[in-house]
Amino acid sequence: MRSIHDLAAQTPSSRRRDLDLLRAAAIGAVVLGHWLTMTVERTPDGHLVGFTALPELPWAHALTWLFQVMPVFFLVGGAANAISWTRQRARGGTATRWLLDRSARMFPPLTAFLLAVATAAAIARQAGAPPDVVAQATALVILPLWFLVVYLAVTALTPLTYRLHERHGLAVPATMVAGVAIGDVLRLTTGHELAAAASFALGWLAIHHTGYAWHDGTLRLGPRRAATLVVAGLATLVLLTGPGPYPVSMVSVPGAAIQNPSPPTLALLTLAATQLGVAALLARPAGRWLTQPRPWAVVVALNTVVLTIYLWHLVAALAGALALDALGLLPPSDPTTAAWWLGRVPWLAALAAVLAVLVVLLARVETRAPARRASGVAEGRRTRRGIVGVTTQLARSGPVVGAYVAAVAGLLWLTVAGGGLHGPFALPTAALALVLAGSAVLRLGRAGARRVP
Repeated sequence: MRSIHDLAAQTPSSRRRDLDLLRAAAIGAVVLGHWLTMTVERTPDGHLVGFTALPELPWAHALTWLFQVMPVFFLVGGAANAISWTRQRARGGTATRWLLDRSARMFPPLTAFLLAVATAAAIARQAGAPPDVVAQATALVILPLWFLVVYLAVTALTPLTYRLHERHGLAVPATMVAGVAIGDVLRLTTGHELAAAASFALGWLAIHHTGYAWHDGTLRLGPRRAATLVVAGLATLVLLTGPGPYPVSMVSVPGAAIQNPSPPTLALLTLAATQLGVAALLARPAGRWLTQPRPWAVVVALNTVVLTIYLWHLVAALAGALALDALGLLPPSDPTTAAWWLGRVPWLAALAAVLAVLVVLLARVETRAPARRASGVAEGRRTRRGIVGVTTQLARSGPVVGAYVAAVAGLLWLTVAGGGLHGPFALPTAALALVLAGSAVLRLGRAGARRVP
């Protein structure tokens, strides 16, 4: 594996370095936001329980405008997928091969995480831990999977949605936003969340699709337009969440009648537009700054382990809470007190230390992916021509797409199953098997693709 400095030094001048910075910053904000609002206490019966402090801190809901950065990740993902797909297509590559290449980064760390969680749950059950406690702990640590379900699905649609972008431009995300607006009206007038079910797809697709337009210049955002977008976005957010019907918090708050991110509302899409304006304003100065070796090496280092950080940050929270409790250092649990805020300092320090250890131990699963992908690209520059090549690719597309869909379906199953007694692994066994089997087929597909002369 090449060193971080080697990777940084070999970065082509054409790379959008600001996208890498935004990706790392977005995941960092998610981790920090989760850790800041998480509170743990010991119940009278001796069990540790965790909950979010947001219901007790209504004044802090506006701060979620800073920490809800999943729209940034989808904007960056849209731009990055557009770059990757257009390059693959220019080389004569297929959508199937592109999907295999993209899966190389996501699925190995994901399957390693699930195997570790399932194994730990099974061992805990065998050691005599109460099943409900194991179920609650497992449900906590797999919470980050909901984002990966949506992102993997949106990524798989890139060859199709990018074609729509090339044909219809900004009319596509505008139509999707209109669909979200219709869903919001139905939800607000009927009171039923299912009325806006389509917004789960339309909202995140609209943000991802906007990333295409931002990258290729269809959406022109010079400094003046970007600044206007930021000001207009903030003003609209204030109206939507003040006199308007939407909650101020841009993350889910237990007990709230409407949750802005699930499914995405017009308020969340407005936040996404505001964040796009900020990103466009920072793009050029960030790009210039990142030409310096040291800051760029830091960004490269973070991006090589960004998925590991995201997947394991709640495991770090669970382990950190157990360690602090064992040492008698668990911070106070009442968010309305000064002691709770002071306790955030040792809390964050302990969780960061645990996560650093986990990253050191587990990051190799993720860092091997870029090297393998680069090797696959180098070996696959020559593609088969004629009928034999076409039939070969068609034969592969079915298993590849089927495996990808199965893996994403299994992840969706895991996220909607919730906490409960789901068998020996504290996870639905069939869902786990779907993810692992789909990932295995994709790995075989990548190995086979590298051998195509």
